[in-house]
Amino acid sequence: MEIWTIEVLDGQFSADVWSESHREHLVEAAVTHGAKDWRWVRRDWGLVLEVEFDDVDDWVRFRATPAVTAALDAVPDPVNGLFIYLGPGGSSGKRARRRPKPRPAAGAAEIPTPTPPPIRATPTPHLRPPANTVA
Repeated sequence: MEIWTIEVLDGQFSADVWSESHREHLVEAAVTHGAKDWRWVRRDWGLVLEVEFDDVDDWVRFRATPAVTAALDAVPDPVNGLFIYLGPGGSSGKRARRRPKPRPAAGAAEIPTPTPPPIRATPTPHLRPPANTVA
């Protein structure tokens, strides 16, 4: 399995607008050319499309389709706004996508501690009243 990444940066218009125009065609081309998985990720600077293929031949066939060529020619910033590379998006340094960490099980929650009862002042019966009080 190989993950190929297409990063599209915002430019003259938002990468979201580009995605709305080409998303269906890109996913259709990926599926018909053997993609096992794909995902879109929105970033502050644009979009990332990660597509997973069994081998590089599937990627080459996908990349050569007219739909993909047209989509990549229409990115918002055609000079500096397109990156295509092998591996997952971001800076993971690995050829496999990072999986989310498992959520803690129900037993991992902190056990609540009971609150102590409030301290109340009570009069002590064995004390005499002060001597200067009028009875």
